[in-house]
Amino acid sequence: MTNAESMSADVFIDSQVRQEQEDLIVAALTALGVSVRVRVLPPLRGAEDLQWLILAALPLQSFLTSIGSKFADDAYRGFQSALSKISHKEPADHADQAALAQPAPKPVVLQDATSGIQVVLPPDLPAAGYDQLLALDLSRFRFGPVHYDQAQQRWRSELDEV
Repeated sequence: MTNAESMSADVFIDSQVRQEQEDLIVAALTALGVSVRVRVLPPLRGAEDLQWLILAALPLQSFLTSIGSKFADDAYRGFQSALSKISHKEPADHADQAALAQPAPKPVVLQDATSGIQVVLPPDLPAAGYDQLLALDLSRFRFGPVHYDQAQQRWRSELDEV
């Protein structure tokens, strides 16, 4: 698999994700040429147990290389925009709901289907993080998850550094 057109992704979605959010990630990945299979996880556990909002399992290195060549493309900008919209919670519809404490937004996670390495895309990932993501060489990581360290302005795996 050398390009996104021949890729497929299994996308696992927290049951709390709204249909509009699911549609956004499916449309963004499809626009990049990825065939998407969606699986909504049943609400069998407390919301605090699931550490991510969406997990997309795909041939990650090929995917990153492919979208790197589409960096200026509308499809890539659509992917970034969809991730941003999915990760940020919308304001509560009712004043009484606004008073309730909202949990911190959960990240979207990309997981390499072969190695299992996970790349965590936090809701506040800066543009520099997305830029570096496109050139990220996953083979330099043995363990995950891989996070963007804003203080050091680079992607890293703390477990690899131990």
